[in-house]
Amino acid sequence: MKTLRTSPKYAFIDVRGLAFIYLILCIIMALFSKTFFTEILRKGTIPSPLQLITFFTIPGALLLLMSFSLLSLIRDILGRRTGSRFQARLMAYFIVTVIFAAVPVTIITVQSLYELARFWRSIDMDEALNNAQALALENYSLRLERLERLALEGGEPEDLLRRDECLLGIQDFRLRAAPGGGDSGGVPADWTGESYWGRAGIRQSVPPDLRQGFVSRHLPRDEDLIRYIVLPRPGELRLFSYSLGEGFDRALKTITGEQANLEIIESLRKNMRTLLILYYGVFFFPTLMMTVIITLSFSRKLTQPIVELTEATRRVAEGDFSIQIMSRPGDELGLLIRSFNAMVQDLEKSRTALVKAEKISIWQNMAQQLAHEIKNPLTPIRLSAERLLRRWRNDPGNIGEILESSMLAVIQETEGLSNLLTEFRTLSRPMEASLTNTSLRELIEETAAPYRSSFPALRFNLDYVEDISFGMDRRHISQALVNLIGNAIDAMNGRGTIEIRTDLVKKRDIRYCRLSIRDTGKGIPKAVRNEIFTPYFTTKTSGTGLGLSIVERIVNEHGGTIWFNSAEGTGTTFFIDLPMEEPLDQHTDH
Repeated sequence: MKTLRTSPKYAFIDVRGLAFIYLILCIIMALFSKTFFTEILRKGTIPSPLQLITFFTIPGALLLLMSFSLLSLIRDILGRRTGSRFQARLMAYFIVTVIFAAVPVTIITVQSLYELARFWRSIDMDEALNNAQALALENYSLRLERLERLALEGGEPEDLLRRDECLLGIQDFRLRAAPGGGDSGGVPADWTGESYWGRAGIRQSVPPDLRQGFVSRHLPRDEDLIRYIVLPRPGELRLFSYSLGEGFDRALKTITGEQANLEIIESLRKNMRTLLILYYGVFFFPTLMMTVIITLSFSRKLTQPIVELTEATRRVAEGDFSIQIMSRPGDELGLLIRSFNAMVQDLEKSRTALVKAEKISIWQNMAQQLAHEIKNPLTPIRLSAERLLRRWRNDPGNIGEILESSMLAVIQETEGLSNLLTEFRTLSRPMEASLTNTSLRELIEETAAPYRSSFPALRFNLDYVEDISFGMDRRHISQALVNLIGNAIDAMNGRGTIEIRTDLVKKRDIRYCRLSIRDTGKGIPKAVRNEIFTPYFTTKTSGTGLGLSIVERIVNEHGGTIWFNSAEGTGTTFFIDLPMEEPLDQHTDH
């Protein structure tokens, strides 16, 4: 029984493996996308070459994997492998479906981005931010003027605080040491605060400066404040604190930051085409390639059972009823494959029954052929007897001259008749197998032993014969082996190798021992292969042509089947499947 596998021989990764790779790809892209977009939005430029190399490593690896799969498919198409074109069409349908689904989304996404950028540009945020900044600076200048005017006018602190609510505090400092003891650029440690009027929380422990005029602003000390120093007299200092408005510094910082972001957005808008190419190259294109790779593997897995069914159907059409298809667990076409296997086995049984029926009609022809074969040697026997009788009557004294040659002719022809009748009796008489538990290896070694000594140039290879014991007719199986080994020796002219092996197979629910005998002879010509098991057919110059017919009958009586494979100039292998009565608990089915 020959088997075909429904799994692709060259599939180096299955669909589950690709699904795992796809999951890893999604995780990596999610991590890389964060870096990708952060880099773009933070700097407004495309990523660095090193980052691009990292980003395009995944698409490159997927492109290589996809190329191998496509090259494998192209090689099958060019080699006209069965099912390759169907697989290509199925893959094309998947890819077209993916493209049809992706194109509208891509167009809408790109158009939306361009429209969003155009709308953003139409708002003129740049001018709005510039105006906001100008207003903030104008407010800042006005408050500087008001603070300076209040500080230089002088007056009582209480009156000044009432006159302007933005004036938050007035504080007096006094120098304990003599004037001029400090550095004009620093703040001496011996300045102390004397009096303070205004809001709590903005009072200073030391003067922020010793020069008259506006104090340089330092955050967070001067958040939302401006300060002015007046020197009324030597050794005295008055500090004025004036409000810029609540949240002034925070708002100014926001305006400045948004202007920087606006510049980034403008840069992105100018590089929109490049960024889209990068985006689709790094994130969308790998997904598309992964879809193609999964489609290739899925289509190969889907079409492989159909391919094997097609090949098996072709072989059955050619007359090979021993073919069986192996299906994997969970195969989508498992029921169809099992039905096909059952159909082939039923056909094999029907063919066997038909062959047996044909044998009945063949017996009539065999009887006619046997009569013809017997009649042929009778003629020279009769002629030899008549010749001897005439000499006896006419010249009895010289009968010795022809006696020996006549008797040798009679003996030779009667010996041929005896051999013919012996093989015919073997073929024609009932051959009920008497089954006994027999070691097949032991039987093969016993049968091959005489030939080892008789043909020194002949090599027997029994390395693949297992020690199997089961019920068989020992004498009949030995006779079948003798006929097959004898034919193999004749085909090799007594020189070459005969390899005998056994395998354990299972057809439907019956277990068989498969015995194969292979020679390295000249092979069987194609023109006569259909006649090999026909009685009285032979390609030898001597022989009755009943040997293989007897072998076939022995195998059939055991409930088995016999067939052969042959190649001219290479050799011939005969296969015999014999059913086994006892279960094979420790062997693997094929």
